[in-house]
Amino acid sequence: MEWSQKWFEDYKGTIRAGVSLKALSHFRIGGPAALFLEPWAEEDAALAIRVCLEHSLPFKVLGAGSNLLIPDDGVEAAVFHFPHWNRVVRDGDQLIVQAGKSLPSLIRMAKECGLSGFETLCGIPAHVGGAIAMNAGTKEGEIFDRLVSLRVIDEHGELRELMRSELQPRYRDGGLGDGLITSVTFQLEPCAEDEIFERMRSLLKKRTQTQPVTECSVGCIFKNPEGDSAGRLIQAAGMKGERIGDIEVSTKHANFFLNLGAGSHAQVQELIGRVRDRVMAHSGTHLELEVRQWCQA
Repeated sequence: MEWSQKWFEDYKGTIRAGVSLKALSHFRIGGPAALFLEPWAEEDAALAIRVCLEHSLPFKVLGAGSNLLIPDDGVEAAVFHFPHWNRVVRDGDQLIVQAGKSLPSLIRMAKECGLSGFETLCGIPAHVGGAIAMNAGTKEGEIFDRLVSLRVIDEHGELRELMRSELQPRYRDGGLGDGLITSVTFQLEPCAEDEIFERMRSLLKKRTQTQPVTECSVGCIFKNPEGDSAGRLIQAAGMKGERIGDIEVSTKHANFFLNLGAGSHAQVQELIGRVRDRVMAHSGTHLELEVRQWCQA
């Protein structure tokens, strides 16, 4: 991918070429980004996106890498990453949160402030922006349940503020398309810290018992079909423990794939196909992907 430093002369932040994305993926899989940008402020991100649009440079947004499959040979694109965007401002019972804030650390902060409403999201290892983009959640609730408004850089590189009433999230999809989230305002409720902690402890215990939360994975691979569970269907098809190279269907929860060491993107793709085929043959159900995928170009 051809580009020039001069195009980004008014941009403030870091910009590098050929940065490996492997260490930034929870799956520890992925090659280099042709261009890697870490903007300091939302105005810098908006400017950089307008540069990409002007020069026809494809761009992608990388959050925590906790729900993403990156090709082994990387991506010919400008990849945006936000390690500097982790500020939280409290305004009464609302929290205004930058998109790069870790969701687990935000949940702990809310607890320490005596604010309840995030407990149902315990154990989800996303950044706030990524959690909004995919409408992250559990059986107990979704992140959009507490959303008041958000700031986003739209597909034209312009900053906009959107209210909850303007948004139409779906199951595991925030419905924001190519928009880049910069900050989010949440409405929470006052509650005793020990009560919040007890709910968090109970939900985390359940999650630890039923999911391989300490293993190298990217969360659920497939969406749950309406009225059913992808994990149940995969297990019923006899695919628990199925393995290709170092990629394995978890024996703890069949909707999780594990990287046992040297797994590759190609092995993940092959195992996805094998699981889908077996489930279709067994139950007639087509499993849709929940995990996001980047193409090479």
